Amino acid sequence: MDALTVPALVLDASELGVREVNARLRTLPAGVTAHVVNPAGQHNLAVALDVAARVVLAGPAGYYAGALGRQADVVVTGRVGPGAAENLMSGSVRVEGSAGQSLAASAHGGLVVVTGDASLRAGISLKGGEIAVAGDVGRYGAFLAQAGTILVGGDAGADLGDSLYEAVIYVAGRIASLGTDARVEDLTGADVDAVTALAARAGFTHVDPQNVTRVASARELYHFTTHHAGSY
Repeated sequence: MDALTVPALVLDASELGVREVNARLRTLPAGVTAHVVNPAGQHNLAVALDVAARVVLAGPAGYYAGALGRQADVVVTGRVGPGAAENLMSGSVRVEGSAGQSLAASAHGGLVVVTGDASLRAGISLKGGEIAVAGDVGRYGAFLAQAGTILVGGDAGADLGDSLYEAVIYVAGRIASLGTDARVEDLTGADVDAVTALAARAGFTHVDPQNVTRVASARELYHFTTHHAGSY
């Protein structure tokens, strides 16, 4: 094996436990790659990292994988539970599998990629950054999303974009239904460029940037008004 392909650090989550694994990850030097083996679906792995390093969780992870991160690039080679990449600030989280509910909840920045499907409320209260899901997303995708971009490579479940603010959603497949105050808008050249760039960063080759549906806010619920009381 070439020396460049040998992991700089291997941590066994089954032996060390979550607390010790995270403590060691937070002290990684910049540019180092760490492999966490035997994650076995444990919760809170690779959370609150503020290091310019790469962390590979070699197997499925539980709740909040890669959450609260800054700078780090986290890769999960398996499924993740609810709340993966929650409150991400920068860096990236890539899930090589499917994700549980509330993917990237309240994320402020960075890039979140899921190569499978995402469950309910993907991108809930998104505040910035980018989410790219290769497959389908469940109901209430981008609920209360305030800023940022979401690309869905498959189909979107019911009530997509309910109570959107300034986030923009692009869907390559079908949309079951739109949520309150969400609407389909015309696709522009800038949209095509944005989808092209995001799909390239995510590694998606199945998305045609010129054949997606743009969903954004109708901006009728920014301020409470009795005229729209029945919509809240």
